[in-house]
Amino acid sequence: MGGVQDFALTQMRKAVEKLGSSAEMYEGPTLMRFLIARSMDPNKAAKMFVQWQKWRASMVPNGFISESEITVELAARKVLLQGLSQDKYPLLIVQACKHFPSKDQLQFKKYVVHLLDKTIASAVKGREIGNEKLIAVVDLKHLAYKNIDARGFITGFQFLQAYYPERLAKLYVIHMPQFFVSVWKLICRFLEKATLEKIVIVGNEEERRQFIKDVGEEVLPEEYGGRARFIAVQDAVLPPLQNGRK
Repeated sequence: MGGVQDFALTQMRKAVEKLGSSAEMYEGPTLMRFLIARSMDPNKAAKMFVQWQKWRASMVPNGFISESEITVELAARKVLLQGLSQDKYPLLIVQACKHFPSKDQLQFKKYVVHLLDKTIASAVKGREIGNEKLIAVVDLKHLAYKNIDARGFITGFQFLQAYYPERLAKLYVIHMPQFFVSVWKLICRFLEKATLEKIVIVGNEEERRQFIKDVGEEVLPEEYGGRARFIAVQDAVLPPLQNGRK
């Protein structure tokens, strides 16, 4: 890392200690995500980092969310974890027509954490640990009014923004029906500028071809123009030695 980054990291570590916590266990790439998310301001990054530590301790006290805690959400088989994209980012696909607003908000939140943690852990070995990103696809095909869950969308995005900074490489929204546009506009009001810049609405055929090219036919299921088979998130096997990384 360059001199400016090294200086910012040192200042951030000191700021974390002033807030009564420690960043000793965490390496540069992890802390750097928080710095980037807060425009390289060490104090703001430290505050965000300590809030993340407290949130993880509360939400994920065991270090991971077990499948036994989220059985209802997993049963719908509405999320796919497909492997690595062209840019070697793990690909997460959400099939919204299989989703229904949750009656158990805590379980839904744990489900979101489980999805994000497992997707990040599936990143290819050899990439810079702590700096892994993911690609997400939200498929709105066959969406009905009963599937609409603005609160669920907002929860997912807020978790990404507050607790998974700089993890999202790109998010594609495909097959958006006209009746969902107003809902999407509402959701976007909760998104930071940096998040909005990573979202691509795939509409016409040219955009669809570009989407397939950018993600890669090898990892996209046939339904989306690729050559892969569907892999539900609970069926995806993680590479060895991927759990518990910082």
